[in-house]
Amino acid sequence: MIIKELFPRFHPDLIKEITTHGIIKQLPAQTELLREGQYAKVIPIVIHGLIKVYSRYEDRELLLYYIEPAESCIISFSSGISQLPSRGYAITETDTKLLLLPVNNVQQWLKTHPALNTLFFKNYDARYLDMMNAVNHLLFDKMDARILDYLREKARVKATQTLHITHKEIAIDLGTAREVVSRILKKLEIENHITQEGRTIKIM
Repeated sequence: MIIKELFPRFHPDLIKEITTHGIIKQLPAQTELLREGQYAKVIPIVIHGLIKVYSRYEDRELLLYYIEPAESCIISFSSGISQLPSRGYAITETDTKLLLLPVNNVQQWLKTHPALNTLFFKNYDARYLDMMNAVNHLLFDKMDARILDYLREKARVKATQTLHITHKEIAIDLGTAREVVSRILKKLEIENHITQEGRTIKIM
């Protein structure tokens, strides 16, 4: 029933296959789902919750994109289908329920069920745009614009204007220093873009 609700256009045969071979798993927030360099054996699809995907370079990390309900992780998909180590890593942002699809089965389903190809192509397109935006922000935007866009996007995916987040968490996601984040958040507060109270930031 869950699969049919998520993907009403899937053929009944595909839904039956996924029901038979897929695994539904509940994970708490901040659970590592995929490590950099790991070979993916399953491809996750989010049922409820939120996953964030990072890239790491030396001692710095950069948030690439979020995976929302009815979406999959293209890094896991690419790693699993190509049988190459993952080039990024993923963790759950909130308590998350996942549908885990075995890579071997997905390889077969892609040949016989066009709707599954469509799903992953749409995910590739969306994530490509996300990563292009991340690169453009990194190269061309000032840090205050990057932080404000980051907060607005996080508010959107979590469906709330009030975020419970530390300056350190923001710094990690954006690959910068906590002191830089603290200074810019104060500036954004003066400009009435946000308000702060403890670990709570409200987007205005």
